[in-house]
Amino acid sequence: MTVALMWEARAVEGQGAQLLEWARRQAQMQTEALREPADGAGGPGPLRREFLRAPQDRVLVLTWWDASYGADLPELPEPDAGLITRPVHRWRFESVGVE
Repeated sequence: MTVALMWEARAVEGQGAQLLEWARRQAQMQTEALREPADGAGGPGPLRREFLRAPQDRVLVLTWWDASYGADLPELPEPDAGLITRPVHRWRFESVGVE
């Protein structure tokens, strides 16, 4: 099964580029941590990760995982309050097909 995690945040006005860069760094650190866990067992990362931006300094990160809907999957954290205008929105979806 493929599960998609969606992470969306709105940056403080004029800080969209900084929020996007922050999200990219967090995703990179997450990927590195999955590759080199403390127990040395290794772990699969996402099948795909995509970064998007929109007006009003919004940043969206989508990740696709080969996992069950309820699997314990790593989420991007909440940015510092000084970078965003409201709490991050997060959703989880199950893929039902690709056309």
